Amino acid sequence: MAGVPESDLAFSDIFSQKNSRLPDDTVFYAIFPDLTLNSNPTPTPEPSLSSSLQSLHLQILETLSPFTTDYLWQHESFTLSLSSLPKPSCLCSSHLPHLHGKLRFGDNLDDEWFTLFLLFKISTTFPSLSIRVWDTDGEFLLIEAAFHLPRWLNPENSPNRVFIRQGHIHIVPKDRLSSPNLSDSLRFIINHSEESQASESIQSAVKKRILDYPERAQRNMHQVRVRVPVSVAQVLKHEPCLISLAVEGFYDRDIDSMKYAAKMEKFLPKGREEALVCVAVKMSRAMYAQLVQQAFQAPKNYPMPNRSDKVAYGEAELGLKITCGLEMMYQLRKREGLEGKGRTWEAYKESLERSGYFQGLLPGSKEYQRLMHNAEEYYRNSSLFSRTSEMLSAPVKRIDEILALPHSPDEFSGQEVPPSDDDSWLYNGEDELNSALLERQKEMDLYNSKHKKKQNGQDDTGPSSSSNVDEVGLGDIAKTMQDFVHKVSSYKGAEVPENRNLKEVDLDVDRFIKDMESVMKRQGFEDMGSNVDIEDGSSSDFDLDESEDESDIAEPSEDNEEEKDTFMHSYSDAMNEELKPTSIAKSFVRANEQATKKDEGTSNATEDMDEDFTPVDVDVNLVKSFLDSFSSQQGLPGPASNLLGLMGVQLPHDDKKKGK
Repeated sequence: MAGVPESDLAFSDIFSQKNSRLPDDTVFYAIFPDLTLNSNPTPTPEPSLSSSLQSLHLQILETLSPFTTDYLWQHESFTLSLSSLPKPSCLCSSHLPHLHGKLRFGDNLDDEWFTLFLLFKISTTFPSLSIRVWDTDGEFLLIEAAFHLPRWLNPENSPNRVFIRQGHIHIVPKDRLSSPNLSDSLRFIINHSEESQASESIQSAVKKRILDYPERAQRNMHQVRVRVPVSVAQVLKHEPCLISLAVEGFYDRDIDSMKYAAKMEKFLPKGREEALVCVAVKMSRAMYAQLVQQAFQAPKNYPMPNRSDKVAYGEAELGLKITCGLEMMYQLRKREGLEGKGRTWEAYKESLERSGYFQGLLPGSKEYQRLMHNAEEYYRNSSLFSRTSEMLSAPVKRIDEILALPHSPDEFSGQEVPPSDDDSWLYNGEDELNSALLERQKEMDLYNSKHKKKQNGQDDTGPSSSSNVDEVGLGDIAKTMQDFVHKVSSYKGAEVPENRNLKEVDLDVDRFIKDMESVMKRQGFEDMGSNVDIEDGSSSDFDLDESEDESDIAEPSEDNEEEKDTFMHSYSDAMNEELKPTSIAKSFVRANEQATKKDEGTSNATEDMDEDFTPVDVDVNLVKSFLDSFSSQQGLPGPASNLLGLMGVQLPHDDKKKGK
């Protein structure tokens, strides 16, 4: 077609990993049988290989059928399809025949983990298969086991390394294959499975997430009583899985789709005259939460019961949301099916824009409209249009088929409806969340402790108070604290020492001390004067400063040194007198305190004199304060551990208090 380059219309390239952004909240998987590695990569697979893949496909679906029959998926169900060569539309391989699929789980993460359980089930049932699985975030198996991975493994070198085989996780070692392609990795895990099998810690970290399946899949289902129109009850009776599309239509509604809900042409043709019937609807817990947690006003023509009957009104309110969601989904799918566009058309249009097909023209211009018309015409004549239209219209056609069958309110009025399941889980999930966070915190703490021990060259020996004290070196705490303060502290506070320049503050310490001495000395002279008032001692502060400057600028002499010593002694004596009535002095550890305790047989007078004149041991008090503060944290983060960490000191935990 003129105006539409053939290279731009390679529909199989639209969804390639290089040309299109991965769909959000989607898990991808690919299954590679061992027999495909021995086949020659040709544009058309060998008939025997193709038949083998088809047979394997049917066997896998039959194996998974007991687990997936009654399961309600959030958006899409678990599917498998054969790769199409030579250019498969999947993101796994360009030359190896295989089975592949993708599943959009949306807000329901349980769908992703249930998918992983199914893949592990496939790998144990069919031991000659190797399976790849990843999602929008990448190798989510490695993310789940992040605290147990080898140091060399990172997102950059992880492609084509992680597989599931025979019920175990396999990681291709870097020292064996530095930059592996898919074929080399598959051959390696087949021939050297002992080397590629991941450690037990990695296996357990991932498998514990799927340990409760398939039982957990059933626990995640929620059954509730609702009041809906007869047409909705008829549809859900024959196709219970359509509840997921109904919830999706309601939850993702916008202004345009709300117009369909206001008219209710399909499921409420009689308006308020339509009868509501009570039925039991099964859905996932995520769907139930999406319905319940949103406020929604009923359309004017919807037959809601009286608010005085709280039970009936609550059931009708939930049924209202399901009915409106089903109506919006039906009308949107019908329109998109006729247009054949949807996400496929959007991806195709994006590929045209990236290739420069629109030549930078403004949307809405005449030439832009002409090019768009040509692209739409070509798209409508393609096989992709027919497949997309059929896929979008499938729910619409099925609903039309169901509603074409005879149905009436009498069909549902006589049956007994079981009560709704308890939904306390919706409001009491705080404990489960806290336990999950605590479990993650324990993993992180264990990883950090092992990592720090490796950095410090420490062996993971048992708790021993004597060895721990020797390793920490309590005597070094005082020294590191002094170095920390002298090198780092400034008027802005203490920071991590990293070659910092502290020339911002130009403080002459000697000058500051001399100024203080002069002030104190002058104050002393005034106190010792005859009966002269303070106001007469100096006419102003400026006069005092000028007289002091002349003497302070002079060179230091022996008299100045004596005055300095006198000042320090006087200052210390005054402070001791001030603190004597308090108990602060008893809280400090003094030098030679143990020697004083040994001589307790001496007189009390001598003991009191020794206590007054015994200096305080600054280093011992510093270490004691640190240990007391660290102990009061009870293993939690706090100022003592943070400050010691900045100084490079790691204290052991107090095992005696834990009863070990």
